[in-house]
Amino acid sequence: MTTANRSGPAVEPLPAAALPGLPGVPAPPGSEGEHRLQQRLGTSGRAARFYGEQVLSHVNARMREFVARQEMFFLATADGRGECDNTFRAGPPGFLQVLDDRTLAYPEYRGNGVLASLGNIEENPHVGILMIDFFRDRIGLHVNGLARVVDDAELRAAHPGLPADDVPGRRPVVWVEIAVEEAYIHCAKHIPHLRKVSREPGRDDGRAWGTDDTRRKGGDFFGAAAGTP
Repeated sequence: MTTANRSGPAVEPLPAAALPGLPGVPAPPGSEGEHRLQQRLGTSGRAARFYGEQVLSHVNARMREFVARQEMFFLATADGRGECDNTFRAGPPGFLQVLDDRTLAYPEYRGNGVLASLGNIEENPHVGILMIDFFRDRIGLHVNGLARVVDDAELRAAHPGLPADDVPGRRPVVWVEIAVEEAYIHCAKHIPHLRKVSREPGRDDGRAWGTDDTRRKGGDFFGAAAGTP
């Protein structure tokens, strides 16, 4: 968890469960490990304020508006042994859909065929999403929850209003549906302020959606295939 951003909007606290064996004593969000470290490092008071003021079990109206205009996010997954992957997802504004205040979904486009993130979700549904607005508000939003892989037809049957994209590289192979468990701010303190520059005006920023062209995908930039030491 990050420290609280006091300039952020006031939000209602996350409902807490009772601690095992202590009926009526609220347990804060987060892991036992973070709670132990908070006690050891003397940050329990600050953490408690953050949990109480900033952590929700759903996405509120301002969060939903924020999600609806994002064009990218970072996705954290782990397999059944706890081995982690962190990856990047991008699409047109709103490609990360808010189905309701406790459910998000995003399309998985054609990629390199490895399917590391989806494979992790098949073993371990816990995911973490980090959205950062580098360009306008210079703020971030974390969403943690439980994910499942859903066929395009199945999700559209349940949510007929889902957009249909006519760009070949942006046609969903499957969707990932996420049941929200935690949603909270990532403070602006160290987020750089960037500016978007269109590489090819009028051509969707020049992005090669769905391409298999090695050069357009970056080639062997890091020299892995070339055996670079």
